[in-house]
Amino acid sequence: MDLTHLSTPGTEIAVRVTPKAAANRITAEYGLIRVYVTNMPEDGKATAAVVKLLSKATGVPKSRLILLRGAASRDKLFREED
Repeated sequence: MDLTHLSTPGTEIAVRVTPKAAANRITAEYGLIRVYVTNMPEDGKATAAVVKLLSKATGVPKSRLILLRGAASRDKLFREED
């Protein structure tokens, strides 16, 4: 999924994560971005997979996506830093 329209610095990206999915993918429906990852939600593995997918979809380096909220939650909020 192409999310390059979210690639401006300061943009906050709210996502709903589904771990242990059949495949890694991103969907957007009704303004909600859902990220499905195959990783287990342990030791930050699922969050790392989400960052990787968001980075690829937005065209932003992983190091510029900062997790603001939701380290241990399905609902996460990221911000793109300069």
